[in-house]
Amino acid sequence: MLPVLITTFIPSVMYAQINTLFVKQGTTLDTKMGSLPLPPACITAVVTITMLISLVVYDRCVVPLVKRYTKNPRGLSLMQRMGIGYACHVLVMVAAALTERRRLSVAREHGVVAKDAIVPLTIFTLLPQAILMGIADALVLVSQLEFFYDQAPDGMKSLGSSYYSTSMGIGNLLSSFLLSTVAQLTKKSETQGWILDNLNLSHIDYYYWFFTGLNVLNLIAFLIVSKFYVYKADPMELKTNDMQQGTEMEDTAVLSVEK
Repeated sequence: MLPVLITTFIPSVMYAQINTLFVKQGTTLDTKMGSLPLPPACITAVVTITMLISLVVYDRCVVPLVKRYTKNPRGLSLMQRMGIGYACHVLVMVAAALTERRRLSVAREHGVVAKDAIVPLTIFTLLPQAILMGIADALVLVSQLEFFYDQAPDGMKSLGSSYYSTSMGIGNLLSSFLLSTVAQLTKKSETQGWILDNLNLSHIDYYYWFFTGLNVLNLIAFLIVSKFYVYKADPMELKTNDMQQGTEMEDTAVLSVEK
């Protein structure tokens, strides 16, 4: 399980961006919806709502459809769900980079370069990356929690569950480390660098492309790990098999009585 745990660190770094850079981007945009002002942190609510909707859609629509072909009561295996979620993280960073590039372009066109200046773009410009992040979280976070609990040895279930919290903690630590390191390495002056105090003079889009590359490498590493991973017996599959065997035995008994 440890190699799988290691591949969860970068996705946890992605989750940390929701409450940091995504909100920071929102502070530079028009947060009004008509005459109603919205807090920049509302972007995190979009991620959460999308995640909840995605969970319902997956459970009620995707699982019944997919399990006809996979014969897996979960629809997709836990590692398949994680892999799809990791691929979604790549799309999240691509969308975030393109959105940030557009935001900086509009800021330059209108001469909005002051630190606290508002770029004439609505905060709903961030919706694509927020929605994609919500979909990715529905796949990744839930499957990670289920994976570490189900695949842990019977006497170590609590340790398996702690892996999930460990991944989130290390992800937040790595997020801070990467942010400060990249900021120092790319800073050329007070007005040039990838990550500055003034977001309108920064190049967060370059930072998002950097994260895109990290997610691609992490996805490749996960695919290698998952190829050699051997599942522990799945309780859900055992329960399904037992039910099927019980049904077959009942049918056999009924046929015997009829004969």
